[in-house]
Amino acid sequence: MKISRKAFLKMLGLGILASQASGGWAALAEKVEKSEAKKIRIKDIEIYAFDIPLVEPFKVSLGVITAANNVLVRVITDSGLIGLGESCPYAPITGDTQDTNLTIAKTIREMIKGKSPLAVDSLIAEIGHIVHSNPSIVAAFDMAFMDILGKAAGLPIFRLLGGDDGNLETDITIGIDSPEKMAASAQKYVAKGYKHIKLKVGISPDDDVARVKAVREAIGNDVHLKIDANQGWNVPQAIDALRKMEPYNILFCEQPVVAWDVDGMRAVRNESPVPICADESLFWPQDAIKLIKADACDYFNIKLMKAGGINNSVRIAHIADAANITCMVGCMMETRLGLTASAHVVASQRNIKFADLDGNSSHTIDPVVGGFTLSQSGLITLPEAPGLGADIDPAFLKKLKKI
Repeated sequence: MKISRKAFLKMLGLGILASQASGGWAALAEKVEKSEAKKIRIKDIEIYAFDIPLVEPFKVSLGVITAANNVLVRVITDSGLIGLGESCPYAPITGDTQDTNLTIAKTIREMIKGKSPLAVDSLIAEIGHIVHSNPSIVAAFDMAFMDILGKAAGLPIFRLLGGDDGNLETDITIGIDSPEKMAASAQKYVAKGYKHIKLKVGISPDDDVARVKAVREAIGNDVHLKIDANQGWNVPQAIDALRKMEPYNILFCEQPVVAWDVDGMRAVRNESPVPICADESLFWPQDAIKLIKADACDYFNIKLMKAGGINNSVRIAHIADAANITCMVGCMMETRLGLTASAHVVASQRNIKFADLDGNSSHTIDPVVGGFTLSQSGLITLPEAPGLGADIDPAFLKKLKKI
């Protein structure tokens, strides 16, 4: 059935493509008999450079981000089901780039053509060795496989993984700036209804204390406040800064010291009045085990782009749950496609209590149709459509560079 772009957008916006038998994914999934599911094969994979400019540069202790240089993959099956995934590499953290992701994506395409997209665990095991050098593109393929699996099952991913509530709350992140400007930004978001604010710090401990003080005084004591040093301090600086920040009621501090210094992070945790959250120290499930054994942190920040996708993220959450560690799911600079995948993970696991899914807040354009909805106060609602429940605007897709 052919439809116009205008009709396509309208139908997706109303959820008709996902919920009615008018050519949508739910109807298509119903045509895939259970006995035939194992016969579905990957027919082709489309790879695109997926560039989104930012409204303004975003500053963290690791550098300044001026654009989201991502990769989009579309895994096409012989049954008609299509799975979408997005990578969002950031070299100072993930070690990969858009260029390396594009190169690896072509290699993965040749490895998995003709195989079953529903055998997600086997596929990830086959391409899993790549995750150590290019975790972001592995995450994109994992996301696309899960999108197809959800569509074939007729379930949104969060329900496929055992979740029962598609509503959650995200914080909003404020980049490093003067104390006055950061306080003004925080006030603006709190006035809209945000209950969770996250501040980037990690430049100068004394200046960082001034930033936190200004923001707390501006927003009052009823709003949750997190900080993220992005490895910006050494051990003595972290202990000193966090002791000085004790009066400002900080929920936790992410990654106060360099990622490899697990012993240093444990030392900070032992001396700090502020709980510690592992971020850049936590990529794979085995990192979670190391951090737990070292007693190095109080919280985990799981990111699909570090972990290599949805499945490894869920594995980390399970490990954390067994160790009674509460988790947050964070993000890079993904569009609502990748952020929706992350939100599905949050909604699927009981010990993921926090979400930091604001990576598209400074994008100049939103190319995603469907996906989660976000209220002005930070409330996220996931779609009940099968799979991710998100697609890319066909007109925007035509403008992308296809590899």
